Amino acid sequence: MLLSVIIVNYNVRDFLKQCLQSVQQSRGVEWGKDFEVYVVDNRSADDSVDMVRNGFPQVKLIANLENTGFAKANNQAIVRSEAKYVLLLNPDTLIEADTLKKCIDFMEAHPDAGGLGVKMLDGQGHFLKESKRGLPTPATSFYKISGLCRLFPRSERFAAYYMGHLNPDEIHQVEILSGAFMMLRKETLLKVGMLDESFFMYGEDIDLSYRILLGGYKNYYFPYTRIIHYKGESTKKGSLNYVLVFYKAMEIFAEKYFSKGKYRFYFHILRMAIWLRASLSMMSRLLKRVFLPLSDLLTSYLLLLGLSVAWPALTRNNAFFYPDIYRVLVLPVYALLFVAGNWAWKAYRIPLSLKRTAGGFIAGLAGFLILGALLGAQWQFSRFTAVVGGFICMGVTLLQRLAVGRIFRKTFPLATSKHKHYLIVGSKEEALRVSHILQKESVLPSHIHTLLPQDAPLLLLEQLQVQRIGEVIFCAKDLNFDDIMQLVSLLRKTGAESKIILPGTDIRVGYRF
Repeated sequence: MLLSVIIVNYNVRDFLKQCLQSVQQSRGVEWGKDFEVYVVDNRSADDSVDMVRNGFPQVKLIANLENTGFAKANNQAIVRSEAKYVLLLNPDTLIEADTLKKCIDFMEAHPDAGGLGVKMLDGQGHFLKESKRGLPTPATSFYKISGLCRLFPRSERFAAYYMGHLNPDEIHQVEILSGAFMMLRKETLLKVGMLDESFFMYGEDIDLSYRILLGGYKNYYFPYTRIIHYKGESTKKGSLNYVLVFYKAMEIFAEKYFSKGKYRFYFHILRMAIWLRASLSMMSRLLKRVFLPLSDLLTSYLLLLGLSVAWPALTRNNAFFYPDIYRVLVLPVYALLFVAGNWAWKAYRIPLSLKRTAGGFIAGLAGFLILGALLGAQWQFSRFTAVVGGFICMGVTLLQRLAVGRIFRKTFPLATSKHKHYLIVGSKEEALRVSHILQKESVLPSHIHTLLPQDAPLLLLEQLQVQRIGEVIFCAKDLNFDDIMQLVSLLRKTGAESKIILPGTDIRVGYRF
């Protein structure tokens, strides 16, 4: 056996299915004869195991009873493999039909190669810088953490973390390979050791790449085949747990290699920088979670407070007609009910929905009126101002949502499914099926457009410009993954999302905004 493809899966059933289908379409090598596939499932709760058993019986499945982590799960399959090469492959990836063949041929032609990585694109065709990386020495890590890497993306020194000075379209010797696609010589693994299981997730690819170099082998970046990597889909990057695991992995690597000798002083500085950056990252995520609720609470209270002064001043010539308890207690409770209503109506979910926001405010208004009725007349200061105040707060908040969605569209994007235009690339039969799925999601028929696969290379960009397309859906029944990757690469400057829909399913696989 030439190659063992190893895929570690955790709750990304649909991405895994798509990945296995792309592997299944490989040319030049035959599944079962030239290569085998292991799927190690870390106790997914999304029916991944049954999908593999029923849909891909040729897969060698290892179903763990607990989440063992990325490194340990890969090692489980590596020890069973008797192939000459091992490919660590993320489930949220797509490979070209000739990817396996080209990579094996390169490894055969370069006996000094211990590991090989390829050009990776995201779901919108953009090159992923982690396709080629440098060793995160204390200096390199500092440049990355401090932001100098981003300011000087092509500098050999400051952008060493991503080896930004190297042409991404040429073959290079690199220091660090990405665990999303990492082809390894089994002989090398036997010499330098398998993945370090002290890394639960993240960092194990950096550690192994470095040990390959220390073992006298070379790591290569090979751009003559590409994969799509839906970066982050197999992890919850927005979670605080992700931050802790990621930065802990950075510390483990730094302590393992740079905590002794001449690096001791730099290690302590680097460790402080790592956890400072982790703290800032956690604070940023926390602020993102509480920003909208706090904004709603403050805005609503100030508007209600202003109304409680302005309305009696106009009608009774007495700006302080209402008692202090109304301003100090009743209005804050009213504002809190608006926040509670928005929470109940899921108005703080991303992408933001104006409809859910309006529903949340109406629920808060209803709750305030019901609460006042239950507590008695002494708490019913003015139903009129309560109703008017509620609608004023709702109107101002909806305008705020629009402004936030426009200004911070990446952090707080607005849900625009009904107004967004869709382009379905597929046969007439498959396009009609997908169109019905979209219409069930309340997408207007006039916002759904179709394009035959044979016309896509010539007319795709024209359709995007003329029809104001926000999402392109590729039908995997009519397009192979090579064709899809070629078309996705055309989207890189358009801003349109790309999704892939598998035959017989109603799930569009791609970025989740």
